[in-house]
Amino acid sequence: MAGNKIGKIFSVTTFGESHGMALGCIIDGIPPGFPLSINDLQKELNRRKPGNSKYTTQRRELDQVSILSGLFNGITTGTSMGLIIHNTDQRSQDYEKIKNIFRPGHADYTYEKKYGLRDYRGGGRSSARETTMRVAAGAIAKKYLNIKHNIKIKGYLSQLGNISCEFKSWNEVKKNDFSCPNTHQVPIIKDYMKTLKKEHDSIGAKIIIIAKNIPVGLGEPVFDKLDADLAHALMSINAVKGVEIGDGFSVINQKGSQNRDEINKEGFKTNHAGGILGGISNGENIIAAIALKPTSSIGIPGQTINNMSEEKTIVVKGRHDPCVGLRAVPIAEAMMAIVIMDHLLRYRGQCSDNVNLFSKKNT
Repeated sequence: MAGNKIGKIFSVTTFGESHGMALGCIIDGIPPGFPLSINDLQKELNRRKPGNSKYTTQRRELDQVSILSGLFNGITTGTSMGLIIHNTDQRSQDYEKIKNIFRPGHADYTYEKKYGLRDYRGGGRSSARETTMRVAAGAIAKKYLNIKHNIKIKGYLSQLGNISCEFKSWNEVKKNDFSCPNTHQVPIIKDYMKTLKKEHDSIGAKIIIIAKNIPVGLGEPVFDKLDADLAHALMSINAVKGVEIGDGFSVINQKGSQNRDEINKEGFKTNHAGGILGGISNGENIIAAIALKPTSSIGIPGQTINNMSEEKTIVVKGRHDPCVGLRAVPIAEAMMAIVIMDHLLRYRGQCSDNVNLFSKKNT
């Protein structure tokens, strides 16, 4: 199977299935001499792991990561880093009764038609459990970017169903299980999630990710534009069906006089572009948003077919997230960090003689 790698210099290759023995990855391009510990990775994995809240799947995985290579005495060596997390709480029996039936909204149908077979246990390779390795690799990128260049990457829940979350502060994001930036709206979300549970249904969500203190010059036109690579990375997250950079689809209703970011000697007066012009970072905050579809594994009967093309009715039982967006924030942060880390190293490799290297404003 191709398509398991992202990045050119800082590159991440993942492997493993939802109910397999383990999940792992190989990371190349980590600069040598950089201090790193398991705790740097574990604290990010703990944000993503299942079982943290009664509003997410009750599969309980510790997601304890082991660093197999690329680290000596707490310092990166510059060689390939191997990471692994062993699965410990699989319940493959939950899928035995539907192993020959294609779950609507899942990758079952397309995987079997493409490869001729599939791992039906929890979706196998197509499961969101694969994102553990993205978060682990992203933790390395986030620490490097923060320590070396003061680049900070944060995300929050912007919308759940028809509930819009008004941004109050980053401190609010840390105070609840939903990454909601306004704790006054948390009771509303809780009530809605309880209703969903009673209805055996699910809901979609919108996540916003922001990268601050970005230097001017990241991104390589024409095909490797920073926004193109970000869109690629964010869209690769399970259940993501839409990506916006800056004003995104709102530009449809804007005039040029409204959308353009005018410039004065202090810099850009607005940031409708989301920090990227012509595929290259302009020094403003990079702002992206993702739309995640509602979980397809629900307790409401639905129509489908089996692998013999016979029509069937399916009810999916087991432990599933009623809203995948609730655990998506650290995943989206990780993917943005991986892309920015890769482009920063690519920029350094080509443009290190540029006197404007890592200048905040191109003025």
